[in-house]
Amino acid sequence: MPSATTEADPPGRERSDTLADVRETYAEQADRFDRMQWLNRRLTGGFRRRLFARARGRVLDVACGTGLNVQFLPKATTYVGVDLSPEMLANASERFGGLDRVVGFHEMDAQTLAFDDDTFDTVISALSTCTFPEPVTALNEMSRVCKPGGRVLLFEHGRSSVGPVARFQEWRADAHYAKHSCRWDQDPLALVGDADLSVVDASTALLGVLTAIEAEPEQG
Repeated sequence: MPSATTEADPPGRERSDTLADVRETYAEQADRFDRMQWLNRRLTGGFRRRLFARARGRVLDVACGTGLNVQFLPKATTYVGVDLSPEMLANASERFGGLDRVVGFHEMDAQTLAFDDDTFDTVISALSTCTFPEPVTALNEMSRVCKPGGRVLLFEHGRSSVGPVARFQEWRADAHYAKHSCRWDQDPLALVGDADLSVVDASTALLGVLTAIEAEPEQG
C-alpha cells in the first residue's frame, strides 16, 4: 500500500511496492535488461565511468541488476554484487562471474544487507533508489557497511530541472511506476539528505534527470 505523505514530501516518495512486487517486476524484465545492456552502456556508460572511477578497494554494488557496473570500476578493485532479483543475478553471473576481481553475486534485500558494519571501502549503486520500498533505509544500510573514510557512489535519476520535462514525468509517474516499480519523479539528493550520509560532491546531467552523488558515511 502507498505510504502516507505530507505536502513537504519530495515528488515520488508516496509510491512504494512491497519487496515481493519489486521482485516480480524484475523477474519479468530481467532478460530484457540483459538484452539491452548495450543500449544502457551507450546512454549511461560515460556517466558511470566518471563516477565509479573514484571507487577503491573492496566494492559492494547494491541492486547490481545484470552487473553492468563491473565494467566501469578500476581494475584494482574487487567486486561483490547484491540484488533482490535471482533472475537479474543469474544474468549478471553468466556475463561477469568469471572475472578474477568478481568475488560473487548474492540475492539480498538492500534494506537489510547481510554484511557486518564497516566491511567495504566503497559502496556503489545505480538507478536503484527509485525502486526501493524504503529508499532511506537502504541508503542507511549502504552507509553502515561502508568503512569510515570510505565512499558511497550513487548514479541516480529523478525529476528533471526543466519544467516541461518535469511536468511530463509527473503526468506519467503513476503509470510508469505501475509498469516498472520506478519512481522516476523522485529527488535523489533529498533522499540522501535524509540518510546517514554526507554529500561530498554532486552533479546533474541530461536536463537534470541524472544525478551523480559522492557521499561518505556520517560519523556517529
